[in-house]
Amino acid sequence: MHPQFKLPDPGKCPICFMDLIPLDSGSDDEGGPRDLTVSETSKALMEIETAPVERRFVTAELRMVGKVDYDETRVSHITAWVAGRLDRLFVDYTGIRVAEGDHMVELYSPELLSAQEELLQTIKAAKDLARSDVSVVRNATEATVGAAREKLRLWGLTPEQIKAVEKRGTADDHVTIYAPTGGIVIQKNAQEGMYVKTGSRIYTIADLSQVWVSLDAYESDLQWLKYGQKVTFTTESYPGETFAGTISFIHPVLNEATRTVKVRVNVSNKEGRLKPGMFVRAEAQASVATAGRIMDTALAGKWISPMHPEVVKDEPGACDVCGMPLVRAESLGYVGQEPTEDDKPLVIPVTAPLLTGKRAIAYVEIADKEKPTYEGREIVLGPRAGNYYLVREGLAEGESIVTHGAFKIDAELQIQAKPSMMTPQGGGGGNAHAHHGAQVASGQLGSQTHCPVMGGEINKDVYVDYKGKRVYFCCPGCEGSFMEKPEEYLEKMRAEGVEPERVEVSHEH
Repeated sequence: MHPQFKLPDPGKCPICFMDLIPLDSGSDDEGGPRDLTVSETSKALMEIETAPVERRFVTAELRMVGKVDYDETRVSHITAWVAGRLDRLFVDYTGIRVAEGDHMVELYSPELLSAQEELLQTIKAAKDLARSDVSVVRNATEATVGAAREKLRLWGLTPEQIKAVEKRGTADDHVTIYAPTGGIVIQKNAQEGMYVKTGSRIYTIADLSQVWVSLDAYESDLQWLKYGQKVTFTTESYPGETFAGTISFIHPVLNEATRTVKVRVNVSNKEGRLKPGMFVRAEAQASVATAGRIMDTALAGKWISPMHPEVVKDEPGACDVCGMPLVRAESLGYVGQEPTEDDKPLVIPVTAPLLTGKRAIAYVEIADKEKPTYEGREIVLGPRAGNYYLVREGLAEGESIVTHGAFKIDAELQIQAKPSMMTPQGGGGGNAHAHHGAQVASGQLGSQTHCPVMGGEINKDVYVDYKGKRVYFCCPGCEGSFMEKPEEYLEKMRAEGVEPERVEVSHEH
């Protein structure tokens, strides 16, 4: 229990009073301070397993959670292009699927009525002046007709509707608004009979043939994520079925509350099975090279849009969304280098190191020894990638490292008071008992700082004088417990390296 005590003869530990045990005479006393030599039988009982330190490409596996969301680039709004009254809504509840060109709203607008009459009047005037010999007047009239048509177009009338007005020869006090795109009506912002202003939103339509999956990635996992990387995910709605997509955007800002970053995955949804709001569990894999670099060549040789990275083509050209020229994916840092043998990182299994938070200890089997001998080393680890740690310092390729049983080796080193995981300087547990034990072994006893009964910090106002010794306590009440077994408490204090201060015997106290 307290390996810092070593006596030449059998006896008891002065701290815990356990019987001392003999040291293993078979241990290698000539080894280093961090070495442990055991017999083959002991090795088998300790179930020690080893594996070589090697260079190899490893795969980092990331798990993320998130939900299905609308593709913001495929969400459109139907608004009133001119002020008026909504006399009829052909779609009167959300969730309805509409196609491009379906009628949505019938709007009454006095302004639109006046604009139609203006068009008809200019057309009539143009016909009257068609035979005019003055070309300036004729051209001006034709320009006025064009301006009247453009005015109606800007107020939301389609070319077909404008032609219908001209053919009919009379103005219509109602205009029909059509769906600009197909999709699902996800919002209905108006009711029949409402008066609306120019720009008032009436419907919102979302095209769900492609959706976004918005995932939360921890900041420690960002090093493994890249644009164009494949991601697979599952949903509760379709157990046992896996969906796939590619990373099209990594948000540049970290959420300080959750310490996560939003990662967007574009997913084709032609059948409409994925519904916005569904929760998903996603996985991504990255091939890792030296220094934690990702060897992902999925976008190698591709052309990509700087503003819309989801637009990827095999040849140069323009972005389908914004028209910007495409650039090589390599120029944006979206592609890892082609792997070579020199890129293989030095790795060890995750079961090999003992981690204390700030330090990592690994035990290496020393070659060319008659008996199994293990050396403890403090190593510097890189990031974890799947079932492996990348090694930055402390190990060399080809060395044999303990992957199972390292904790038992470390415990044996502690028993022998050698440097170990928790006691890097050796000498046992490195706690208060070890300090007091060293004082006992050297014959030096310290002053009292803690209550012998409860262990709390002493209060100088609470004490008992016993046989010329003043014993302090943490609180009133401990004196009674002490006086029930004073000799036992004094012996315990001395075993812990504490000697009560001497006082003159007073009969008044």
